[in-house]
Amino acid sequence: MQLKWILALALLDAFCPDWGLAMGWDFNRDASPDLGHRLANHLAPNTPAEVQAAAAMAVIRRVIGPKSDKLFRVEVNKRLELRSFKISTLDDGRILLTGWDGVCVCKAFHHCLKYVLNKDVDWFKMRIELPANIQLPNVTVESTSASPIIYHQNVCTWSYSFAWWSFDQWRRHIDWMALMGINLSIAPVQEAIWTEVYTDMGLSQEEIDAHLAGPAFQAWQRMGNIRGWAGPLKPEWLHFQKLLQQEILGAQRNLGMSVALPAFAGHVPRGMRRLFPNSTFADVQRWNQFPDRYCCGLFVEPTEPLFREIATRFLRVVVAEYGSNHIYFSDPFNELEPPVAKPEYMRSTAAAIHDSMREIDPQAIWLLQGWMFVKNPFWTSDMAEAFLTAVPRGRILVLDLQSEQFPQYELTRSYFGQPFIWCMLHNFGGTLGIFGSAKLINSGIEKARRMPNSSIVGTGITPEGIGQNYAMYSLTLERGWSALPFDLDSWFRKFTHTRYGVQDERLEQAWVVLLNSVYSFHGLQKMRGQYVVTRRPSFNQEPFTWYNASEVLDAWHLLLSSRAIIPLEDDRFDVYEHDLVDITRQFLQISADQLYVNLKSSYRKRQVPRFEFLSSKLLQLFDDLELILASGSNFLLGTWLEQAKQVGDRANFEFNARNQITAWGPKGQILDYACKQWSGLVRDYYKPRWSLFLEDVNVALHSKRPFNGTAFKQKVSQQIELPFSNRTDIYPLQPTGNSWFISQTIFEKWLAYSKDSQFLHNNRLAVPWK
Repeated sequence: MQLKWILALALLDAFCPDWGLAMGWDFNRDASPDLGHRLANHLAPNTPAEVQAAAAMAVIRRVIGPKSDKLFRVEVNKRLELRSFKISTLDDGRILLTGWDGVCVCKAFHHCLKYVLNKDVDWFKMRIELPANIQLPNVTVESTSASPIIYHQNVCTWSYSFAWWSFDQWRRHIDWMALMGINLSIAPVQEAIWTEVYTDMGLSQEEIDAHLAGPAFQAWQRMGNIRGWAGPLKPEWLHFQKLLQQEILGAQRNLGMSVALPAFAGHVPRGMRRLFPNSTFADVQRWNQFPDRYCCGLFVEPTEPLFREIATRFLRVVVAEYGSNHIYFSDPFNELEPPVAKPEYMRSTAAAIHDSMREIDPQAIWLLQGWMFVKNPFWTSDMAEAFLTAVPRGRILVLDLQSEQFPQYELTRSYFGQPFIWCMLHNFGGTLGIFGSAKLINSGIEKARRMPNSSIVGTGITPEGIGQNYAMYSLTLERGWSALPFDLDSWFRKFTHTRYGVQDERLEQAWVVLLNSVYSFHGLQKMRGQYVVTRRPSFNQEPFTWYNASEVLDAWHLLLSSRAIIPLEDDRFDVYEHDLVDITRQFLQISADQLYVNLKSSYRKRQVPRFEFLSSKLLQLFDDLELILASGSNFLLGTWLEQAKQVGDRANFEFNARNQITAWGPKGQILDYACKQWSGLVRDYYKPRWSLFLEDVNVALHSKRPFNGTAFKQKVSQQIELPFSNRTDIYPLQPTGNSWFISQTIFEKWLAYSKDSQFLHNNRLAVPWK
């Protein structure tokens, strides 16, 4: 009977797209426990069960190879509870993985990998080597996700991490997403479609080129923050990106993932004023001091007929090109002040955006980033309520973008009843630096679920950049599936076992030490990954820490001492070496902060010998940092640059790639925001800046003159920072050196330095008071 009912719903959905509204199924009721289930069911693609099962089996084959068919059988069964899986043992000894959709099947497979076979994947390792004579145990597991929706991605990730990806890279990432149980994401590629729409409306190619930004900066052009920077885009690139997006969407939907498509947010090229002189436009405010040529596009007043015309034209083509899961994202005011500070204006804007979606898709759900509400005094309670309640309840789905530090659902009374997803943002700009808030994540999800009248419908991860701190993302996604909080010590010990393929007290203790130090951040400070080593030198920095550097030293020593027990098979030693490079990098990063505090002190006290001693040590630190990073395959500048050059306009895309991670703008508007501790960048960008700074300060000390910080800013900008974007040096694509040997040598050297109190008078960094 239930199967017939599901089939009937599918037929109604196919032939009567307005049936949900006609039946009163508009989610416009009080928040209730099944709100998330109704949304997840509403958004789920109608991919046939056999297609989803085949896609899930293909994921398993890519992960463990040809053994998969002899070890596992899969089945997609819509009669299971929504977002659930079952694991059982068949008579022939194979394990049967049954899931509500293809994603749930993959989640069941990951559960087997981690909790039955003691294996695991991560962003850099998506192949698992199983023993040739493996015998599977009898397994019986049933599990239902406590989060009907598990979300992944941030609009910025597409520029900071995905900008140059091929489909092969996307295939591995989609496989990883499925294993983590992720069932909602976004598909932001839209430039080819906008070019078509704008051309049809009468804009010239020159006007379109002046609007569309380069690949490394498209995320902010799409949200109206900038225009044209690091462009133009060639037609071949636009076509390639559209085809790539279609391929990504096909792979995701085949597994049962829902994908949100871009909708019109109101931002248009400046040339539209020429075409429509009688329409009302607002000039978008200047963002981060970008010059006129690259800022201040136009915002179409939402009450203008032109708004609906552009919105429906655009979305009609988007749906035709990409299909639809009835969910669309639109962010009209990302880090931008709305042009009118009145609740009525906010209400009309939200209504216009949603109405334009419904005109093309009557079942449309609007996915909205809650970032615009974070620490912005414009968004008073009245303004936020006017905006959010202009759309029927359940028709906006809000990403509470940084719930682990700045949860907005508390300030907005659960978004005034609109459903929201609790998200861990964690990373800004794709920067490196070991940190996280494991305890807040573990308790915060529970707190949001238990809040009276909570409208939470899911959990997710929304990093601006990936490829760092994998433990935090694995923890958040697994915690989101679970109905109960974790014993974090146990979770980290299990993480260690499955990560390295061996159960060892030293390795486990290393990660428990990290859990209770670097991964226990709790405060209101902005964690933007801008440490002394990666920031423009000055005497205005105030490095701080919430843990003792000796704890990182202890964890590092435990990792170093475990070398002999790491298995060589299944690439486990590669994983170990990656972590060894990362923790060595982390200790050097902290040591640079400590050296800097003492350098400031020696300059203030005019202690020239001490200043020169500390300067030499800091420059040695940069050399050691370059050396250890060069030994790690995931810490190479060459990889990022070569990927950019391989996918399109070589010269311009290399400029994009270089500028984003350094100057971030024509004159360093967001300098070092997306900094990377990568080999090549340390040697040719970060160390030269500090060498120049230390030299200038030393001259000032010897001549008994004050250091001229303003003159230095101009000098370092013109000599090092801005020229780097236009350089064309070739960097290695393969690591060099033995990571363990290099790390051990650095450990011994800096352990001795850390005990030298003759010049390092103060090894402590400030501890935040909140």
